[in-house]
Amino acid sequence: MKISNKEIQKYYFGAYNFVEREDGYLQAFQYTQAQMDYFEKAFDFWYDRCMATTVKTFEFITSATELSFDYKILWKGSDDSFEVEENGLITEIKYVKDMPEEGTVSFSLSEGEKKVVVYLPCDATVVIKNFEINGDVDRVSKGAKVLWLGDSITQGYGPLRSSQTYVSVANRLLNYDIVNQGIGGYVYDKNSLMKMDGYWPDKIIVALGTNQYGSETMEAVEEYYETLIGLYGKDMPILCISPLWRGDNEEGIPTLIKFCEKVKKIAGSYDNVTVVDGFKLVPHLPEYFLDNLHPNVLGTEVYGRNLVEEIRKIGF
Repeated sequence: MKISNKEIQKYYFGAYNFVEREDGYLQAFQYTQAQMDYFEKAFDFWYDRCMATTVKTFEFITSATELSFDYKILWKGSDDSFEVEENGLITEIKYVKDMPEEGTVSFSLSEGEKKVVVYLPCDATVVIKNFEINGDVDRVSKGAKVLWLGDSITQGYGPLRSSQTYVSVANRLLNYDIVNQGIGGYVYDKNSLMKMDGYWPDKIIVALGTNQYGSETMEAVEEYYETLIGLYGKDMPILCISPLWRGDNEEGIPTLIKFCEKVKKIAGSYDNVTVVDGFKLVPHLPEYFLDNLHPNVLGTEVYGRNLVEEIRKIGF
């Protein structure tokens, strides 16, 4: 059964909106056009990554045993993966480094009814068309709508596995309906916070700061939360994850700790913001990091699971 670009949007999660390109490929965006225009003017590094696929997913219930779709990689920052999960277990991985920039990707599925998740790459811009599956599909039921704001760790760089970003790991347990606005290299920047017509989250998660811990002032952090709450109101539940430990600059760790304490104080001053201490989420050991900055596969697994424990404990 071939599923049209319009129909596949029912099973495509992580997008704010969709555009069908002139070449017939479907492109999904997590930002408004105004936000992307801002990034284009501000910094090429951010602009490239604001259009990345950022681990968007296809999710459905099916008894099918085969699926495929055509893809095109418009931009690539690093090599991670396309992956398939059945009933919470990853069953197949296809690495971007082993794939041409354009082609068809196919996956075999087990017999019987199951929940299937197809993970798209995080650090590449991928468009798709001609989605085919040899069976009926039903839409999955999702939980809270969550706007997730962050930097490269939230976008998914580090594990080099799309299903193993900390957001992916956490969401296997939380089942949120996520719009992931993580961007590599990003900072607390109020200018990217804009009204998203037609979209209103139930909750917001903010995981920023590691790229600006050496800042002499906390003005950007203060203005960010003022702007965020100005847009979404004082009743919007917001979770602030303070920066993780990083070991790429040992001399800078005292500065990082002081910065984290200030972030927690600023965010925690708002009644609708709950703070989670990022230093408690991933062990302070190089074995858990790709480069002593971005958690690797082991680090993101621990990060995601510890974050879920915190979220459940505080009732966020």
